[in-house]
Amino acid sequence: MVIEHKLKGYNNFVDFMNTVDSKGKPIYIYFTGDKVDGKSWCPDCIRAEPIVRQQLHHADAEALFIYVEVGDRKTWKDPQCSFRKDTRTQLLQVPTLMRWGGPQKLAAEQCEKPELVEMLFTDED
Repeated sequence: MVIEHKLKGYNNFVDFMNTVDSKGKPIYIYFTGDKVDGKSWCPDCIRAEPIVRQQLHHADAEALFIYVEVGDRKTWKDPQCSFRKDTRTQLLQVPTLMRWGGPQKLAAEQCEKPELVEMLFTDED
């Protein structure tokens, strides 16, 4: 079963990624807008999350799935947002689903397409 970790904010993300040991298994990261009372401020994130979660069963059973809230709308929209500036993430949109350390990345409405999400979870290159 995929192991999920939930993180909130850039500093928690960096701290976690600096210490995580996936034991060679894939790491998938889903970046989304913060939730307030269980609902994200980001409409695209609201639509994409159930699709990403439905397709997660295609991932390696021992993979890590890191769920990261990037901040409130004001934080995310700031051009100096750390998630945007970090060369490892280079986020331009939320939601974004990526395979850590690889070229596989889906953003915004791409995360709403089950076939693309499945492909990201099953692609090994």
